[in-house]
Amino acid sequence: MPGQRGLSLIIFMFCLALVAGILAWAWQMGNQGLNPQLSMRNLAPSPAHPFGTDWLGRDMLTRTLKGLCISLGIGMSAAIFSSVIAITLGIAAGIMGKTMDRIVTGLIDVIMSAPHLVLLILISFSLGGGAKGVIISIALTHWTRLARIIRAEVIQLRWAEYIRISPRLGRSKPWIIRHHMLPAIVPQFMVGLLLTFPHAILHAAGLTFLGFGLSPHTPAIGILLTEAMRHLSTGHWWLAVAPGLSLVAMVQLFDLMGNRLRMLTEPKSSQD
Repeated sequence: MPGQRGLSLIIFMFCLALVAGILAWAWQMGNQGLNPQLSMRNLAPSPAHPFGTDWLGRDMLTRTLKGLCISLGIGMSAAIFSSVIAITLGIAAGIMGKTMDRIVTGLIDVIMSAPHLVLLILISFSLGGGAKGVIISIALTHWTRLARIIRAEVIQLRWAEYIRISPRLGRSKPWIIRHHMLPAIVPQFMVGLLLTFPHAILHAAGLTFLGFGLSPHTPAIGILLTEAMRHLSTGHWWLAVAPGLSLVAMVQLFDLMGNRLRMLTEPKSSQD
């Protein structure tokens, strides 16, 4: 099928990007691109330095790959934690009665009504910033949409005939959740998890760019863009263009992967 071939191609591209980032992180490219070399500072992109060098002579390709690897790790951690919160509260709202449903839906409404960026900054700042603050702030603010989808799916499943009969056959509620409900909501969970990645990566970069994220000594994409802002007026455009385009490419890759997976799991809704 064309959809399956497209998904396979996207996964293959993602794996290549992931392997490249891990290799750059592990081998550090001989540390040549990370150590300052003042004799090579502010070099424009060339075959020797495809992304150019910065004002300290550090290779921007090495720093960009490291930044992508860091952003990937933060995005994955935040998306996983956020999706776990979503599936837990979504199932609880769907099967634990009206009181729990009101609590969860009220919490969703409160979080979604608050200014998103302000909430991210407040949580990250209160936790002291750093990778931990960024991951927790993103996880606590990105679970709402997936929780709504899972809640609606669980409520629909709850009235299915085979689930209504299960208690009469002696099946406990945890057994029903594990054997009947979880397999049915796995596609929605996986799609929501993949679509949370690009949001998590962009917001992590945004928090770092604003100074509420990672340490300035960490070669994250947000830090690279912040540093580049001071040198754009001098004509060193490559300091911002290369990391920025790399971040956009990775975000688009995750977005395409999530949409392709949604087309495969929900063909009717994708055609609509």
